[in-house]
Amino acid sequence: MDVPAMHRFDVVEVRFKSGRKEFYRNSKKLDIVTGDPVVVDVPNGHHIGYVSLQGELVRLQMSKKGIKDDDEVREIYRKATSRDMERWDEARNREDSVMYRTKEIIQDTKLEMKLTDVEFQADGTKATFFYSAEGRVDFRELIKILASEFKIRVEMRQISVRQEAGRIGGLGVCGRELCCSTWLTNFKNVSTSAARYQNLSLNPSKLSGQCGRLKCCLNYELDTYMEALKDIPEVEEPLKTQRGLAKLQKTDIFRKIMWFGYDDDNNWHAVGVERVKEVQSLNKKGKKPVTLQENESEVDVDTSSINSDLEAMDKKFSGKGKKKKKKKRNKFRGKKPHQKSEKS
Repeated sequence: MDVPAMHRFDVVEVRFKSGRKEFYRNSKKLDIVTGDPVVVDVPNGHHIGYVSLQGELVRLQMSKKGIKDDDEVREIYRKATSRDMERWDEARNREDSVMYRTKEIIQDTKLEMKLTDVEFQADGTKATFFYSAEGRVDFRELIKILASEFKIRVEMRQISVRQEAGRIGGLGVCGRELCCSTWLTNFKNVSTSAARYQNLSLNPSKLSGQCGRLKCCLNYELDTYMEALKDIPEVEEPLKTQRGLAKLQKTDIFRKIMWFGYDDDNNWHAVGVERVKEVQSLNKKGKKPVTLQENESEVDVDTSSINSDLEAMDKKFSGKGKKKKKKKRNKFRGKKPHQKSEKS
């Protein structure tokens, strides 16, 4: 059932350029729906954004981001008219030229900063310059040059490399648009331990995103792996058996199977998690089982998937040798290839 209009939450979420979102109060009870352009209150002017969320979900988002529902929440002026959209288009058409010119000025002043994006306010009186830098940058002289040349109020805002990738956008190795440019707003810390828990190779080129940092998606399935790892024993040293030392080669976390190999054997042996714990307890008591397998028999595990590619290649090329070339038979038997028959 729909909530009555008089009891609806009067704060809406408004989306701006590059996915930036803020909250505004619909104090005038405007009849707006998701996707409508609205004119909102900003410091020293007004701006235009699109309504992205309404209702009780906005209250949850504000609580999640720690924003209080008080008088500091600015209000929505009105729904954007055709005249408002025309003025906004005129302001946005200046962004590319202003950004290129600003990059030239930064190069001339030799400031160690990288300009990422320029966002003009809808009224055309202010522009926000987004940049990334390794340290603090003294851009006071730059602001004076930009304000005098473009006749606007200038705001410089430093962003991280992750936010820079989100504003620029692009496609990830998964084939989808970058998470940071579509829906991801809060960037959590990503460490190499997340890759270790998921048995991923620590290859920087494969684990790094377009921003040069570790991929945010490494955290998506980490909780599931951490939950599954609770039943996996830690094997800090080889298991001792009468056959020899068995070293851990691979762990299948979700199937609860661990693969061990002997020094004198190229094959891997599949052992269940419970059997590994049993062998470890025997080793602590100074005892050695005959083999890794329980009761000297193999654990019933499907090992056909291991080295399946190599086995298929062995079957394909073993014992065949080179194919003999077939001799071409001349259709004119008993005659030379170029010999012509005489007419009778």
